[in-house]
Amino acid sequence: MEQRPNFITPAGYAALKAEYDQLFGDERPKLVEVISWAAGNGDRSENGDYIYGRKRLREIDRRLGWLARRMKAAQIVDPARQQDRSRVWFGATVTIVDEEDRERVLTLTGDDEADAGSGRVGWNAPIARALRGAAVGDLRRVMLPAGEKEYEVTAITYPDAA
Repeated sequence: MEQRPNFITPAGYAALKAEYDQLFGDERPKLVEVISWAAGNGDRSENGDYIYGRKRLREIDRRLGWLARRMKAAQIVDPARQQDRSRVWFGATVTIVDEEDRERVLTLTGDDEADAGSGRVGWNAPIARALRGAAVGDLRRVMLPAGEKEYEVTAITYPDAA
């Protein structure tokens, strides 16, 4: 199976790393201490601290494994360094208008940092795939769960280099 690249912005990678460091360096050691204390209290079968602690530890370890795999596969792309700013590529903030003249502003980000509620759309989302390579004035059709829609690209911006 071919693995798609896991593009991510520097800020998105920093957020993944911060979550990993917080879980691994802070939350997990405290939980191990609680589990150790609870195990020393005798019967583990009815010990809520022990049972909950073990369950939570499994959740943390699973999340740490997922974060480690995502960070290892990550390809950090800084949108501020985009050479072709006239087209929609990774990290672009795009203003689109649909057939009913409703305007939307989307930023194409890594799949791990997507948040549709705040306008950040994952690079592999259907609307992001449809917009890739588009220039201002281009019309793009996208198949959404509600049906096919056509959007016109009205503006493309990229963050400035720091």
